Amino acid sequence: MRWLWAAFLLLLALPALAQERSALARLDLAHSAIIAEGKDRGKPRPLDLQLAISHPVPYRVYFLDGPPRLIVDFREIDFSGTDPDAVPGRDAVRALRWGRFRTGWSRMVVELAGPYALRTAIQKPAQGGASGALVSLRIEPVPQKDFVTRGNALSALRDLPQPSNVAKLEARRTGDRPLRIAIDPGHGGHDPGAEVGAIREAAVMLGFARELSDVLTRAGFEVYPTRTDDSFIPLEQRMTIARGASADLLISLHADALPAGEAAGMSIYYWNQDADGRAARELALRHDRADLVSGLDLSGTDDEVAVVLMDLARLETQPRSETFAKFLVAALNQAGVALHRRPMQGAAFSVLKSPDIPSVLIELGFLTDPNDRANLFDPEWRRHTSQSIARAISDWAQDDVIRAGLSRQ
Repeated sequence: MRWLWAAFLLLLALPALAQERSALARLDLAHSAIIAEGKDRGKPRPLDLQLAISHPVPYRVYFLDGPPRLIVDFREIDFSGTDPDAVPGRDAVRALRWGRFRTGWSRMVVELAGPYALRTAIQKPAQGGASGALVSLRIEPVPQKDFVTRGNALSALRDLPQPSNVAKLEARRTGDRPLRIAIDPGHGGHDPGAEVGAIREAAVMLGFARELSDVLTRAGFEVYPTRTDDSFIPLEQRMTIARGASADLLISLHADALPAGEAAGMSIYYWNQDADGRAARELALRHDRADLVSGLDLSGTDDEVAVVLMDLARLETQPRSETFAKFLVAALNQAGVALHRRPMQGAAFSVLKSPDIPSVLIELGFLTDPNDRANLFDPEWRRHTSQSIARAISDWAQDDVIRAGLSRQ
């Protein structure tokens, strides 16, 4: 793979090709294709992926497993307005997704029928009457033992606070600085979340997060959003953003979808790897699925040492998460906000995995429930709910300081 990275670095050094372009490259679907050799559908067979783009861009290629995926990162193609299912030959692969990955980068994910290896990766002038460039990738099936992947992308212990940062957290708990809240609007970018008609969970949560952030700021808290636009932010990076801000609390916002009649009302989740509720398991799979197909594997592959260290860190953090969830349920009940029949639950949502920051995930409602949908688009309900969340944070923070003082005695 060294030659591939060398080619990538070479492209970075050619401003005439990409760096000095003022416009993003656009995808030409009419001259793009996925071409499979042979007729044995459903089984791994040689594939040629051809993407026609308006001008050359730097890119990098690698594989991930569980399920097998080809990942291609571009700097930068604007995929907006293009449907991956419209690519000629799309049915030759199990799934195809693309979209903005992070600032300056877009990502294409190809879910494969088995292990593959990259044989050629070429970017050349477009052919057949098309303008711009053609990215041509040749991949071929290989035995599992020859399947070279980038490995597990989750590093849950990355960026854990050093002693100086722990001291900063203690300074907050003694009142020497404002409470810092990381607000995480779920989904974004090529991951729209739940969809009901034209309603996209990612957009609704971004709007609510902005209103909640305004309420919290006016209440004297410092707010650090994990995203401020329609961008895809991997779950691991959301936790890292919270750590980078020395956040005292992480609140992830969602409004998912379950079969009609199965769920309605707000619910609050805290980390519980052993949660066995069917709805919680289904929601966890939905929340984490976007990262799986976007090149991140959060499927429980942490090594045993990391698990032990995280469990030790959670001895203090986990009770604080659960205590905040209780304060939140109490504040919402007092305000008359309709709650789920089980308003407080444990679940294995990966965004709650942070061992060092109390974290909760709020399902503000379910887009599949008409009353919940109406609430989410009611400005008065959003304001009332945001104020209740702010009140719960304030009450929890005071209790947290008292508990911290008692633990030191």
